[in-house]
Amino acid sequence: MRDLHLQQLRLNQTQRVRLQTALQKLQDVSPSSAAATVAVADNIPVNHEDGVLKGHGTSELDGQVVATLCGVVERVNKLVYVRTLRARYKPEIGDIIVGRVIEVATKHWRLEINFSQDAVLMLSSMNLPDGIQRRRTATDELNMRSIFEENDVICAEVRGFQHDGSLHLQARSLKYGKLKSGQLLTVPPYLIKRRKQHFHHLENYGVDLILGCNGFIWIGEHVETSNGVMEGDGGNKVEESNESSSHSVPLGEKGQRLMSLETRQHICQIANAVRVLSTLGFSLTTEGILEAAKASISLGINTKDMLGAEFHVQTAEREVGRRMSLLRKKG
Repeated sequence: MRDLHLQQLRLNQTQRVRLQTALQKLQDVSPSSAAATVAVADNIPVNHEDGVLKGHGTSELDGQVVATLCGVVERVNKLVYVRTLRARYKPEIGDIIVGRVIEVATKHWRLEINFSQDAVLMLSSMNLPDGIQRRRTATDELNMRSIFEENDVICAEVRGFQHDGSLHLQARSLKYGKLKSGQLLTVPPYLIKRRKQHFHHLENYGVDLILGCNGFIWIGEHVETSNGVMEGDGGNKVEESNESSSHSVPLGEKGQRLMSLETRQHICQIANAVRVLSTLGFSLTTEGILEAAKASISLGINTKDMLGAEFHVQTAEREVGRRMSLLRKKG
């Protein structure tokens, strides 16, 4: 998949050689991960004396275990299977996800979350705008569109699966809810590892970064509230903060607070750093994203030029240097 994205870059001969050299060095630095990557019909080394169990993405041919999918070989005790890299998101309970509303239905919203099915957010599974915990009434159901409507971007948590296989979400905390004033990016889900913290405030940029486990990444403006929750976290306290600050900032045609030019530039800068790392197939972490953004500043590269071929090559070469230094420290 990385090769497909790299083919879209307009690399000259020198840049192509530099990039291939950097990627080859990355494979040499981490041979264990490179050896685990297989394509269709590749042999998977196993010990038949241990009674190996062939799992998903594997088959037996002439006494050898071969891969029927492109991906990474995973081993769990005696089970051997291939985890496809281009597969859709596979939800787990407790995952932080970012999705887009595609339908306002009876007592629930339907969201696109890069899953094989649409997710469901029940009206009873989220905080009401007034912040009061109470039973949902017919009036609340009639006012659902005033909370979320089509094309709204929402952050939520995976609650569980229903008997019919549908995925249910919840947004009962103030850190979940509608996200505004930012960009929504889509990357392969395998580039985002499950961590304890998926909400990040980039103080030097005045930007909030949400790494959704489903491959949807939100980069938006940060607005402090009385309880320190980001603007996109939803809830009545956020609305009060916006109202109180409306007198000191310019307003748009619809009375919405306008984002400063500096903040817009920072959002685009962080977004382009994510795009570069995703194109190269590197894992997306806060540290890696910030390092790429700082590198563009130190090299004097404009935000729009970050998507050029030269910065992709420099990012790959910088990653080689980082991993080599880590190996020297361990040695």
